[in-house]
Amino acid sequence: MVVHPRVQTLTQAFLANADQEAPGLVQGLYLTGSVALGDFRPHTSDVDFVIVTERHPVGEELDALRRIHHRTGHQVPAPQFNGIHVTWDELGRDPSECGPVPSVINGRFRARATADVNPVTWHVLAERGVTARGPHPVELDVWDEPESLRTWSLGSLDEQWRRWREKAGRLVTPRGLAVLGSLAPSWSVLSVSRLHFTLKTGEITSKSGAGAYALHAFPERWQRIVNECLRVRRGARSPSLYESALARRRAALDYIEMVLDESLRPGLAT
Repeated sequence: MVVHPRVQTLTQAFLANADQEAPGLVQGLYLTGSVALGDFRPHTSDVDFVIVTERHPVGEELDALRRIHHRTGHQVPAPQFNGIHVTWDELGRDPSECGPVPSVINGRFRARATADVNPVTWHVLAERGVTARGPHPVELDVWDEPESLRTWSLGSLDEQWRRWREKAGRLVTPRGLAVLGSLAPSWSVLSVSRLHFTLKTGEITSKSGAGAYALHAFPERWQRIVNECLRVRRGARSPSLYESALARRRAALDYIEMVLDESLRPGLAT
């Protein structure tokens, strides 16, 4: 698979820094997320990774990883390089058994986190992962259980996204104000649409794929906000489909609430 030049520059810089700082530590580097799903957008996407080491880094190795990511971020500030560090053994197990692992979230290195340790990451790696270093994913025994994918997606909607919708509904808050912009509505509307798609089909799609799905999955009244979010996702120069940021914010929040209600009703999942 041919990746975007910015993605290639970023991964090459990381591997060069890793090999200089801690030779032999990074044994595998796989790209997931929008890169693997063929939907990388330079103006909005980050680069999601799964980095594999023989064992969990501790002490000096953990400090070295922190320095490697810090240096890479300075050399290639955009797109962000976000993801997790796991072992070969962990890729063959249910991610719920892994616990917190070294991660990079929103460009910040964390010694222990669980944000991306989930069935979606494992599934995309197994099915579509892009290899920058290491054996091809088909040669690995990557755990991939469809029912867990659905269960996790349902939990994400019921817990994470219900809370997100509640906080975003308060205008005079950082999250509420963020939804007055264009990126937050696009990201959130297409993200919940992806989860609905997974519950309905048992598969994973990109944000753009989720938008195309939503145009047919939901009543016509929701097409305007979905098309607006796809317009933003594509970086189109055409004017907004809404007369004001407040109107778009309202439509996005209403759409998310509708998808939550639809997704959490009994009998949706296949």
